[in-house]
Amino acid sequence: MKFQLTEDQRALRDGVRQLLTRRFDAEALRAAVDAPGLDRGLWRALGEAGFFALRLPEADGGVGLGLPEAVLAFKEAGRALLPGPLIATHLAAGEVAGAAEGETVVAAVDGSGLVAWLAEADVVRGDAAGAVPLRSVDPLTPLHRVGGGAAVEPVAVLLTAAEQLGTAGRVCELAVQHARTREQFGQPIGAFQAVKHLCAGMLVRTEVARAAVYAAAVTADRTDIAAARLLADEAAVLGARDCLQVHGGMGFTWESEVHLHLKRAWVRARRGGASTESEELLAADLVA
Repeated sequence: MKFQLTEDQRALRDGVRQLLTRRFDAEALRAAVDAPGLDRGLWRALGEAGFFALRLPEADGGVGLGLPEAVLAFKEAGRALLPGPLIATHLAAGEVAGAAEGETVVAAVDGSGLVAWLAEADVVRGDAAGAVPLRSVDPLTPLHRVGGGAAVEPVAVLLTAAEQLGTAGRVCELAVQHARTREQFGQPIGAFQAVKHLCAGMLVRTEVARAAVYAAAVTADRTDIAAARLLADEAAVLGARDCLQVHGGMGFTWESEVHLHLKRAWVRARRGGASTESEELLAADLVA
């Protein structure tokens, strides 16, 4: 089976990256951290670009693309640390009025009993009665906890994996850039074996996760999705941790985006379809 991107898929990926570079650059990321809240203008811009309606049929006003294209778009969103209930709104396109156009913000109760962006949502899918606010480790992901979780769609699990893959790729880039430019003892720190090993490990985990996520986007098989999610969670969390090691103390400063990637990866890893659930699904498949 061939998993190489087509020319149209590469154009879509590049177009999403360019849109996010214009609308949510490093300065906008810093502003969002300093003044948390959902940028409705950015949300509508995503709607106008077809981000939420990517998989909606053209006959229903959507873009008419498939799961592989959605994975590419969400990977770019993860790379940019784009905030907001992106997956919930994407899954609601065609069912909730205004979701596809970015006019309606949709939040959802996930399998872990967490709801992200509840206070900013116009519509909440699932029972959020009695939701209790939590202090989120990620300043760009406000969270509430409810009494029970909801069933998680396999597509939501895969798109979370795609976001994690975006973070894994980005922190690998940041680590390599820093290793090439930061000097100690008269040479770039990338010349030291320990730093080389960290960067190499990040790259290997990212590429293994990329293959798994892309394959799951093609097959849409629940077992493939579970495997992809496990690999993507690991690549994002361990990659961001190792990127912090490469950066040293400066990686924890508010001027750096490295610690934000680690915090977002931690929060994503708690979403429905996370390690225990995916491991159980894979185990059941092996036994069967």
